[in-house]
Amino acid sequence: MKLVLVAGIAVTMTSCYTFTATVGNGPQTGTQIVGHNHYLIAGLAPISTANTQALAGDAKDYSITVKHSFVDGLLNMLTSGIYTPTTVIVTK
Repeated sequence: MKLVLVAGIAVTMTSCYTFTATVGNGPQTGTQIVGHNHYLIAGLAPISTANTQALAGDAKDYSITVKHSFVDGLLNMLTSGIYTPTTVIVTK
């Protein structure tokens, strides 16, 4: 029974990811600005995406992280993949 549970969790969690891109020398101050991407049909059709240049402002050194937060995963699960949000974090 435990093996089936672990296998089920492993299969359902395969789409979780975190992507980080560094611009310039990377974050200098540690200031974080959070935005969100909104997608339909398991991420195939974008509704709106965060403008990372606007989130970074005039900073020349920063990093961009795109990930599924717990709330993003919960919303994805509750809508059976119809609505699939992601969280965007710009760290200056």
